[in-house]
Amino acid sequence: MNRFAVCLAVLALTPLSAQAHRSFLLPSSTVLAQGEQTVTVDAARGNDLFYFNHNAMPVDNLHIFAPDNSEIAPAKIDRFRYRVVLDFVTAEQGTHRVAVLDQGLRAHWKTGDDNHRWTGSRADFASSVPADAEDLSVAEINNRIETFITTGAPTDLPISGSGLEARYAPHPNDLFAGEQATLTFLLDGKPATNLKITVIEGGTRYRNQADALTLTTNDAGEATLTWPRAGLYWINAGVRRDDAQAPATRSSASYTATVEVLPQ
Repeated sequence: MNRFAVCLAVLALTPLSAQAHRSFLLPSSTVLAQGEQTVTVDAARGNDLFYFNHNAMPVDNLHIFAPDNSEIAPAKIDRFRYRVVLDFVTAEQGTHRVAVLDQGLRAHWKTGDDNHRWTGSRADFASSVPADAEDLSVAEINNRIETFITTGAPTDLPISGSGLEARYAPHPNDLFAGEQATLTFLLDGKPATNLKITVIEGGTRYRNQADALTLTTNDAGEATLTWPRAGLYWINAGVRRDDAQAPATRSSASYTATVEVLPQ
């Protein structure tokens, strides 16, 4: 096992499903007929999946990618107490990806008895954080939350090579109950080995247990599962590494997705 794989194996985070609330993007539809369509997406943090009972999810870093990977703007976006609601129009045929990408540096330091926090880009770090900051702690973060909407036939989903990402086989808008699927996870474009993945079916508010599926990737970054039933599913994984580029002393990446599994 190479150094990269060992680092992942030792420092893999506990999946984010252990948290009291979970972030998610919830589309009004995942598969649509051909033609121009309007899709509504809710962005929220809920104590239950997919239920709005915690707060709205920040969408400052919202991106909507068309099938050709160009970005399109939302037609409308509103923020409420428990969710952000956005509309966008599928002008092109194929698969659209809606993603919230939280990337950059996060710093904590003190000035006397006062605590300070800052989040921003690497380029802005020197001008934003004092060079002589007391008890300085700097982490590099790369968090991805996404969902997929296809108009007409599914199209390929490109990999950016940055942070934690997933490839789906079959396509995330071509999943069916009782059928097997393979998820391939990549960290900065390389296979994420020995990665713990949590898969939870929605509707947790209405059952006593989350009934989470826990998967572990192999040396190729692959994990295989059979979808137990039709419904919406929440997929989550996270890693932490100690080989961050200065000024960060550690780095973390997480991946969260909502997919719909259809009945056969």
